Amino acid sequence: MKAAIYARVSSDKQDVDLSISGQLRSLRDYAVRNGYEVVKEFIDEAESGRSASSRPAFNEMIVLSKAKKPLFEAILVWKLSRFARSRMDSITYKALLRGRGIKVISINEPLDDSPVGQLLEGIIESVDEFYSANLGQDIRRGMRENASRGFFNGSKPPFGIQRVPVKDGTKTRWKLAPDRENPGRVQLVKRIFDMALRDKGCKEIAISLNRDNYRNGNGRPWNKVTVHQVLTNEAYCGTLVWGGRPGHPSIKSGVPPVRVENAWTAIIPRDIFNKVRQKMQARRPEAVHPRTVPSFYLLSGLLYCSCGRGMIGRSAKSHQYYYYQCNRNYREGKDACTRRLIPKEKIESTILGQIKEVMLAENNLKELVKLVNEDIKQELKQYQDRIDSVDTQQKDINNRLGRLYDAIETGKLSLDELAPRIHELKSQKDRLDKSRIQDEVDTILHHLHVLDMSAVKEYVADLKELLGEADNTERKAFLRSFVRRIVVDADKVTVEYKLPVPPENERKKVVVLPTVKLGGAEGTRTPDPLRAKEVLSQLSYSPKPP
Repeated sequence: MKAAIYARVSSDKQDVDLSISGQLRSLRDYAVRNGYEVVKEFIDEAESGRSASSRPAFNEMIVLSKAKKPLFEAILVWKLSRFARSRMDSITYKALLRGRGIKVISINEPLDDSPVGQLLEGIIESVDEFYSANLGQDIRRGMRENASRGFFNGSKPPFGIQRVPVKDGTKTRWKLAPDRENPGRVQLVKRIFDMALRDKGCKEIAISLNRDNYRNGNGRPWNKVTVHQVLTNEAYCGTLVWGGRPGHPSIKSGVPPVRVENAWTAIIPRDIFNKVRQKMQARRPEAVHPRTVPSFYLLSGLLYCSCGRGMIGRSAKSHQYYYYQCNRNYREGKDACTRRLIPKEKIESTILGQIKEVMLAENNLKELVKLVNEDIKQELKQYQDRIDSVDTQQKDINNRLGRLYDAIETGKLSLDELAPRIHELKSQKDRLDKSRIQDEVDTILHHLHVLDMSAVKEYVADLKELLGEADNTERKAFLRSFVRRIVVDADKVTVEYKLPVPPENERKKVVVLPTVKLGGAEGTRTPDPLRAKEVLSQLSYSPKPP
């Protein structure tokens, strides 16, 4: 029976189960003793077992199990807790695997398919789930106690502050202190607060720091966010706060955050920090829940500056004019990026018009479907050629082995003389077997099926109608279904998108089509040769300054 091996170690510090190497050794030995042929090994290192979403190797294993002809018939795990610690995940994925004829086998918890075996399996999984949840509570309880004594739980201290080891009995714990190794950073923190006291905004402070070639803790230019993080961090007052950020388990459970005043030497006096906080709150705009604000900027999340940053919606003259602005230009100033504001209506109408008239034009779609289908057939041929080549090599090896066996049987040569050669040929055959299986799996997983032009045309007709009649939220959702990104350069706009096909039939991403000039003649276009994988649609225009 062909089997896969799945091994995992958790990120939880108190999880002291067998190491990856130990699990693999035990699983391989078990496979040899029980006649399993291991065809693939899946390994997740330092990943929690409470959810499958954060385990890449586990997800890959599940994807392979969904293939038309699965690569393996069983999955070997060291214990059921390695497969999943969530009872719901365990039930869901085991049912999926069972439907594909694949068994999950725990080598240290031998269970059969009888009602008693299923009951014991459920009890084991429930105990594992309880252990996992209880372990998380124990860890948070220990961190809370550590924080309440004034010790720092984090790994990376704030900018201008360093970690200092402190002996606590036999253990080494950490506190914070002004950065003695980089005293210039401490002075920079003081400068940031001083500028904020003089009513300078976060963006203005960031521009000033970047102009003087200062960098933040990650070695990057300062921006509004990194300046705001400094101005709102109470660690600079010597105050330790743990469990106070949104989404923290303590907040979710209703437990108040830990606050310890004078936990370490302050860089900024408390009265200065409070004055800066009051000034920032006074300038803060009224908070409005995102669901109450309409999706006004159609291309937000899709439009990018050629410098690599996204472009965000901005208004001017008391909301009389609307633009898209490079996020780097907005946060760090024109010294970081010189991209000018782009009028909202102009860029949106241009993009929508060209999508409907060029990208979704029937002639172009036919050509693209043809090219994609040709690519698919070519890839299928490449896979088949590799499989045929492997079959030829395997046939040759079988013939060689046959001749060697004949030589042994007739007494021409002894087994001792031929054993090394036989072992070498068998090793080559094993490698070819695995290569052939992988080619077959890759063929299945790439979903190499010919596209149906009628289905594409029907889907595109719906797209055109919705792009013309739907509201901005719906139009944005449909744009995201096939537009990858829109990049603004000095004199052109490049739209990268994939062939718009119904989601259940989508097989291959492509980027499309000809160059369209918008400066002179209305909609005049000069199609270039279409290449399904390489050609971009470029919409060129010259934006005027606001």
